[in-house]
Amino acid sequence: MKFEERPSCFYSSPTPRLEELDLATPERENVALLSNSETHFFSYDQFPHGGKRKGDRSGTWPRTRSLNAPSPIQQFGPCGRIMKNSAMVMTIQDPASQRLTWYKPPLTVLVIKKVRDAMVIPPFIQLVKWFIHQKRMVVFVESAVMDDPVLTRNPEFGHIQDKLMTFSEQKDDLTDKIDFCVCLGGDGTLLYASSLFQQSVPPIMAFHLGSLGFLTPFKFEDFEAQVTHVLEGHAALTLRSRLRCILIKQEEEESSAKPSTNQLVLNEVVIDRGPSPYLSNIDLYLDGKLITSVQGDGLIVSTPTGSTAYAVAAGASMIHPSVPAVMVTPICPHSLSFRPIVVPAGVELKISVSPDSRNTAWVSFDGRKRQELCHGDSLRVTTSIYPIPSICAQDQITDWFDSLAECLHWNVRKKQRTLDELSDLSSDPYEETKNET
Repeated sequence: MKFEERPSCFYSSPTPRLEELDLATPERENVALLSNSETHFFSYDQFPHGGKRKGDRSGTWPRTRSLNAPSPIQQFGPCGRIMKNSAMVMTIQDPASQRLTWYKPPLTVLVIKKVRDAMVIPPFIQLVKWFIHQKRMVVFVESAVMDDPVLTRNPEFGHIQDKLMTFSEQKDDLTDKIDFCVCLGGDGTLLYASSLFQQSVPPIMAFHLGSLGFLTPFKFEDFEAQVTHVLEGHAALTLRSRLRCILIKQEEEESSAKPSTNQLVLNEVVIDRGPSPYLSNIDLYLDGKLITSVQGDGLIVSTPTGSTAYAVAAGASMIHPSVPAVMVTPICPHSLSFRPIVVPAGVELKISVSPDSRNTAWVSFDGRKRQELCHGDSLRVTTSIYPIPSICAQDQITDWFDSLAECLHWNVRKKQRTLDELSDLSSDPYEETKNET
């Protein structure tokens, strides 16, 4: 069964082609979240009425946004200003207004379920049947699903088994074949879905049927209404940036061969000392400049999405996924002053084993494809132009803070009593005890 290779959706402003922007280079990918939306510039001086125009309902004035924050004034004093470079001028859409739009009805859907969990099987069958019979969509599943004995013994699954399309992770390329993706499970299921698409990713809707569920905001109980709402084009998006990780072996660099490892990660790439008892000794370069040498158990390079995963356990701050940044977090550094840092999303990081290191290092990508990083090898990390369009249950801000509260119990503590609830300090509690006796 063949399908026309065409995208069926775009975000609220279509992304310009890289060749049109003159941003694509063979060495690295540039920062994501480009759009054709026009940026209007306002200054505070234009709004003399306390920062708002007459007739405005709110007390806030329109803000312009750059890649990092509200756009700053670009003239400094009478003479100074930022030099303009037309090749690098870009505008981005306000992340809070990013919404999904289908310009063709989605025809194909990929359903990924959590493995080795019998509790996910009934919802999986129910959802697949609904897509086939009610929405008339072509459903893709992993080929391993057909070999699941618990699933194949289910009579309900037997009625739809022949109507499913299958794929193999190692053999099939799903790029431009999937219009919509649904995950049933936990955060690991979403990470696996990300690994299936090493270029453009279809919109992903994640249902919480796993353990933690930080990245899975939807509840399955009312899936028909929720999925229909999304398919009708009523959905906010969080564009979760990914990291392009290219591991260049020494022999590949010497022979100018194509790197064998070129991977996109959603959470983080981890470089650690592996089974060695010695400290890892890793050189960290930023845009070609040696920044520092890491001595400790290793290093975590993560996206804002990954800031609430391994990085936060290693002492990093939690960053909202819409912030364009890359986090660098040491693992148990042998230095009290080595704190985690945040660098702009547009930089290129290069990580290599120091020449005088006593041992090699090991690298893993979102916890997978672990391999050795030897002397002379280098790992190059940049922000990819292919983010994960994660569908929000409510909106970007509400979903993220709900996850912080429900999954990580962020800032949960016993509330301090008010002064009215305190006992009268003028009385002597010991005197009352004496009177009772």
